[in-house]
Amino acid sequence: MLRALLSDDLPRSRWLAIVLLVILLGLAFAPFLFPGAKSLNVAAKICVFIVLAASFDLLLGYTGIVSFAHTMFFGIGAYGVAIALTRLGAGWDSVALGVAGGLALAIVLAALIGLFSLRVRTIFFAMITLAVASAFLILASQLSDLTGGEDGLNYRLPLALRASFRPFDGVNGRVLDYYLVYVVSLALVLMLLRIVNSPFGSVLMAIRENPFRAEAIGYRTVVYRTLASCIAAATAALAGALLALWSSQTNPDTTLSFDIMVDILLMVVIGGMGTMYGAAIGAVLLVLAQNYLQALVGDRWLLWLGVAFILCVYFFPTGIVGRLRRR
Repeated sequence: MLRALLSDDLPRSRWLAIVLLVILLGLAFAPFLFPGAKSLNVAAKICVFIVLAASFDLLLGYTGIVSFAHTMFFGIGAYGVAIALTRLGAGWDSVALGVAGGLALAIVLAALIGLFSLRVRTIFFAMITLAVASAFLILASQLSDLTGGEDGLNYRLPLALRASFRPFDGVNGRVLDYYLVYVVSLALVLMLLRIVNSPFGSVLMAIRENPFRAEAIGYRTVVYRTLASCIAAATAALAGALLALWSSQTNPDTTLSFDIMVDILLMVVIGGMGTMYGAAIGAVLLVLAQNYLQALVGDRWLLWLGVAFILCVYFFPTGIVGRLRRR
């Protein structure tokens, strides 16, 4: 059962299995283990960023694609839900329409970028995606009537997700909202595990190792890379939709900024590229550090965070997962 659920991608390390189990159970019982608005907010963000980092790892770790447009798709998903809830009201039909619209736009843009840009060398493709993402950030900041400009959008969530909604004693809408984020995030990570351990995933890894040889034996590398880009973009858009449903406020700084792109890259590198488990571990470490390190070390928390990451990369060149699997 477990082997089928994980698509035969078992941790292959006792310590890694323990770490992953702690993360899974800790997030599952977070509303009761760590009561309080801040703790629940941190747990929800961990769930969202696990999905976002895992979807980026599909590109970087499994396909060898360096894209700086991943936060653009994340923002598209968030703004899709935010705009729908703002314009159409706080109903589940608005949520469904916003998610569908964000997904469609993310997939179309990913397909266009992939088909027209993936034929060029890696560095040039990275620069193209950076330019597109920067243009989209500026566009979102300028279209005040649609996106709220730099201030973003504030909106009401469906009744079942509000703090005032109390279906059971001790359980309110925020707890239900958290479990919506948790369950969907878990399902998306399992879906990505299934993809990377399928024959399609094997082709992606072959393209990563030697695209010319993969092309020579009959695989159309541009098509496979574009499909991988579309899957990653769609997953990132769903992560953005989850963030929008959790935060009830969406703006460029929280969804489209380049700082988020750097965070995602750090999560994947620290956790271990080419391992979905690494994305989960990296996301947990980075989100916890960003939210709690400042309280421990004061104003110099960014300096200590940078030192910690340098040491982590130095001592774990294959990521934390790679290190644990060698024990």
